[in-house]
Amino acid sequence: MNFFEFLWIYILVFLLAAAPFFEAYAVVPISVVAGLSVIPAVLLGLLGNILTVLVVILFVNKIKQWRSKRKQEDGEHENQGKRSARARKIWEKFGLPGLALIGPLFVGSHLTAFMSVTLGGTKRKTFHWMTASITIWTIVFTVLVHFGIDFIGSDKQGFLRDFFE
Repeated sequence: MNFFEFLWIYILVFLLAAAPFFEAYAVVPISVVAGLSVIPAVLLGLLGNILTVLVVILFVNKIKQWRSKRKQEDGEHENQGKRSARARKIWEKFGLPGLALIGPLFVGSHLTAFMSVTLGGTKRKTFHWMTASITIWTIVFTVLVHFGIDFIGSDKQGFLRDFFE
């Protein structure tokens, strides 16, 4: 495998981890199974996922501020529907930590960040909890896959090396 193929694979890890619903906790273990080095794959996967989650948090926060300002100027009051009331109850019961730690497994980190800011989390706390959650789940799944491969005793270097050779 030449340098450019090698570089392209790691760029692909970054881009896939950055894409919504291709989470770092899925992309990184797959790249480890493919034969990539663990540390660069984890770092690039986390960086890609966390950067796009930060963009979502900042974007949703700006929209939330704009809507709040507009409602104040127009004198509108927020009507809460049944779904909003139910989501608010869950938010009040488990809070930001619960949503940030469990949400990415079910709906992805980007949608979880969106919900966290929408339901009342500050952008700073949401970013910290989402970063912790993405990091924890990525490391947990990568360690499980890494030791699973070692346990099986795979003597191959990964399927990507076979693909490029």
